[in-house]
Amino acid sequence: MSEATAKATSALVTLAAIVVLVAGMKAASEIIVPFIFSIFIAIIFAPVLLWLTRHRVPNVVAVIIILLGIILIGTLVSVAIGTSVQQFTRALPVYQASLQGQFSAFIALLTNLGVEVSSDGFSEAFDPRSAIRWVNQLLIGLGALFTNAFLIIFTVLFILLEASDFPAKLQAVRGQIGSDLGYTGQFFSSVQRYFGLKTLTSLATGIAVTIMLVIVGVDFPVLWGLVAFLFNYIPNIGSIIAAVPAVLLALVQFGVGPAIGVAAGYVGINMVFGNLLETRIMGKGMGLSALVVFVSLVFWGWVFGSIGMILSVPLTMLAKLALENREDTRWIAVLLGSGAPRAQED
Repeated sequence: MSEATAKATSALVTLAAIVVLVAGMKAASEIIVPFIFSIFIAIIFAPVLLWLTRHRVPNVVAVIIILLGIILIGTLVSVAIGTSVQQFTRALPVYQASLQGQFSAFIALLTNLGVEVSSDGFSEAFDPRSAIRWVNQLLIGLGALFTNAFLIIFTVLFILLEASDFPAKLQAVRGQIGSDLGYTGQFFSSVQRYFGLKTLTSLATGIAVTIMLVIVGVDFPVLWGLVAFLFNYIPNIGSIIAAVPAVLLALVQFGVGPAIGVAAGYVGINMVFGNLLETRIMGKGMGLSALVVFVSLVFWGWVFGSIGMILSVPLTMLAKLALENREDTRWIAVLLGSGAPRAQED
């Protein structure tokens, strides 16, 4: 077998293995998602554990403190999501009926202006009620993650308890302290930095959205602020999705003018916290091109649902790390990266 044929065969086998792996992950997403979520939670809180142990707090006590904090935050978020979603679901038919009435009035206005529009066909193509239903389904799906809270908490517990031994175990597996360990440490550092900065900018976005909606008088301002906080973790389109229900409610409650004002407010907030602060702080540190970020958003969202969309960037970084560690797949990692690769020095 020639060298070219061997390489082609190896590439086909690798591609087939990837397809089988992706199909398996999608089929077992209900089991895999809680574990992936637990791993990234543990990575985020690992610096806190390290800080506590450096200040002579016993490892077990430090882990318990972190878990209590995670349980408190998770309880507050789950209660806020559950209560608000229930209230919003009960009011959903009223909002849908009012929105449909305004939509019909818009069709009538176009007809009076001499624009021939098929009401049935236009309604099927652009049903405004479907946007509200879709956001409601996303909230319910996100809230369903908290039904696995018991599994997530215990997984985080065991990961943090063994966090101090992980570098030694990894070194024993690799057999040396080579570049592989450096790549792994770089990945953990990048994920911690990404989620830390993303959490701060998302929190600022959620607070700003809540204040704006309280001033305007839109119903459920805390819920839409929480939605803006959570969906800001989704790259590129998360902020757009988060703005849809609030803008539609403003349209239902107050009319076109205030709805445009709310939309403009969302644009301004996301420009300040997303395009200016977040891009300048994190843009150069992720090592992924903008196209790859968007494609990974669609791909991981298809595989794991809404949680996959939130974790799309770190999951792609993990894939890039794995590709960098093999000579025959390093070219794929280069394609995933941002910017042109530097020329190797002799």
